[in-house]
Amino acid sequence: MSTAGTDGRSARWDEHRLARRRELVEATVAAVRTHGAGVGMDGIAASAGTSKTVFYRHFTDRAGLYRGVAERVDGTIIRGITRAAGAGPASGRGDARRVVRAVIGAYLHLVEDDPEVYRFIVNAPILPPGERPDGDVAAGMTTRIAEHVATILGEGLDGSDDPATTRLWGVALVGMVRAAADAWLAEGGAVDGRSADDLADDLTALAWGGLAGHAA
Repeated sequence: MSTAGTDGRSARWDEHRLARRRELVEATVAAVRTHGAGVGMDGIAASAGTSKTVFYRHFTDRAGLYRGVAERVDGTIIRGITRAAGAGPASGRGDARRVVRAVIGAYLHLVEDDPEVYRFIVNAPILPPGERPDGDVAAGMTTRIAEHVATILGEGLDGSDDPATTRLWGVALVGMVRAAADAWLAEGGAVDGRSADDLADDLTALAWGGLAGHAA
């Protein structure tokens, strides 16, 4: 049996497993949207039309499935932020402020459009105490988004030649927006209070007071 033949079958099997993982992640997201962030493995498996055993075969445990969904949500938020900020660096104070507003607005609109999925990631009700990481369960998501936001801010604000500074900007901005989004959802979101756009305007004004001095 040739090595090439074996490698080809192995590659096809790897592709099949990745495709199946993506299908199961999407099925989990659909179950969360339908049944809420507190849906359990039984509900997720039933929604997917399969068994919990199949999920565990592909993700090992609930923590593995949570990470798979978190990576999917990370990608959605990062793509949304990138589109909102636009291609290319900001040019001038007004455009730099627009980029900050676009980043904040994109994050909040994604929270508004998919609140149960956001709660699933931030609160991780699927993870029992023994399977939860120490500290903030959604720290990985926040860190990855902050790093991406730092890159966007570094292109439009003075100081981009200092990675430590731009990373701090990203962490501070995303941390502020996430805390505000969590409180906003807890208070009923746009249904019972201000809209995502109103909140984004307020947070932009707050953030820009500290960032305006660095505008390119």
